[in-house]
Amino acid sequence: MRSFQRILTVQDISCVGQCSLTVALPILSACGIETAILPSAVLSTHTGGFKGFTFRDLTEDIPLIRDHWKKEGLTFSALYTGYLGSAKQIEYVKSLASEVLDPGAPLIVDPAMADNGKLYTGFDMPFVEEMKKLVFSADIILPNITEACLLTGTGYRAEYDGKYIKDLLDALSAAGAKRTVLTGVGYRKGYTGVAIRDGDSDFYYEHVRLEPGCHGTGDVFASAFCGAYLRGKSITESARIAADYTLKCIIKTKEHPDHWYGVTFEPVLPELVAEL
Repeated sequence: MRSFQRILTVQDISCVGQCSLTVALPILSACGIETAILPSAVLSTHTGGFKGFTFRDLTEDIPLIRDHWKKEGLTFSALYTGYLGSAKQIEYVKSLASEVLDPGAPLIVDPAMADNGKLYTGFDMPFVEEMKKLVFSADIILPNITEACLLTGTGYRAEYDGKYIKDLLDALSAAGAKRTVLTGVGYRKGYTGVAIRDGDSDFYYEHVRLEPGCHGTGDVFASAFCGAYLRGKSITESARIAADYTLKCIIKTKEHPDHWYGVTFEPVLPELVAEL
C-alpha cells in the first residue's frame, strides 16, 4: 500500500477558460495531493461565451488508458469526476471506479450537467438516467439544486424554503446517495451556501453571494473540497473551506473587469493551503 495520496480526476481539458482539469490539477496539487488526470475531451476554450471553439473527443482513449494502468499496477486513493460528455464516458468511469481504486477509496462525483433549471447544451434525459447510476454509486456527491432535481424527479424551483431543500436531500438519500453536498442553496437575498447531508445529520453553511457569477466556480469548489477531504478534513469542514476559497476567488476576479471567462483562483491558492 502506498504511503501517500494519489487522486484521479476525470473531466475535460478546456485549454483556455480556467475550468475542469486546468482548475482541478493546480488546486489539488496545491493541497498536497498527487493528481493524476484522465481527460475526456480537449477543447480550445470552454463553451461559455467563446465562439468557434475546437473539440476533440477522447472517449475511446479512456479504456486504453485504464488497461495500461492495470498492467502497471497503478491505483488511486480517490476518484473525482467532473464534466463527462456522454453516457459512454459515464460507463467507462464506472469501470475505473471498480478496477483502479484502492480498497475503500472514495468516489466523489460532481454531476456537472445542468444549472438554473435546465440541462447544459448537448445533454438530454437519457444522459440523466445514466448519470443516476454513477451518482448513486458514489461515496460523496456534489450536485447543485438543478442537478439534484433532475436526479430525483423533483420539480425545480428558483425560490424555496428549508423544507424544499430538506425534501430534496431526503429524495437523494432515498435514491441511494450516501453523503451529499448540495451547492448554491440560499434562503435570503445576497447570500448563498451549501447544504450537507452526512448520514442522519444535516448542516448548512452560508456565505455572501456575489453577482454576477463567474465561469468555473463549480469546478473550483469541487476541487478544493476534494483536496481538503483527502487531507483529512470532515465533509462539513471540507465544504466550508471550499466555499470560502471559491468566494475569495470571485472577489479577486472582480478586480479585473476584463477577466470574464473564468475565475482568478491562482493568487488565492496560498490562502487555501493555509486553511489546510
